Amino acid sequence: MSDATSFAWLHDAVTWLLTPALAALLFACAVAAIEAGIAVGERFGGLSRLRAAGDVGALQKIARHRLERADLLARIPPMLGLMATIIPLGPGLAALGQGNPAQLASAVTVAFDATVLGLVAGIGGLVVGKLRRRWYEEALEAMEDGQ
Repeated sequence: MSDATSFAWLHDAVTWLLTPALAALLFACAVAAIEAGIAVGERFGGLSRLRAAGDVGALQKIARHRLERADLLARIPPMLGLMATIIPLGPGLAALGQGNPAQLASAVTVAFDATVLGLVAGIGGLVVGKLRRRWYEEALEAMEDGQ
């Protein structure tokens, strides 16, 4: 058994991961848009209502959950984008070696699109997380100061 055939199953398994990775990236972009909308609602009303309620524990719990979501959104989509970038490049480079530059061009297009999706979702998560962290810290400080 040659090396090429002994690891064909590995290539097939990795290639199978491309579609779920791209689907997860599209989902992450949708979640980033939803999280941005929720953050806008927090900034223009939600946090002031939580502060007015005066329950520091409840505010801390909500903050922790929302910040965890934003942190995951900032980290996971870029990793999925990298994964979905690398997966199509193997077959694309193999096609180039066989004299089929059109297949390489198609693979590179998918790779760049996946990179962009991962970065868009990750940037959204990073921005939302940073803003939320600041807003929740300000709200908690105000509650502790008795304002």
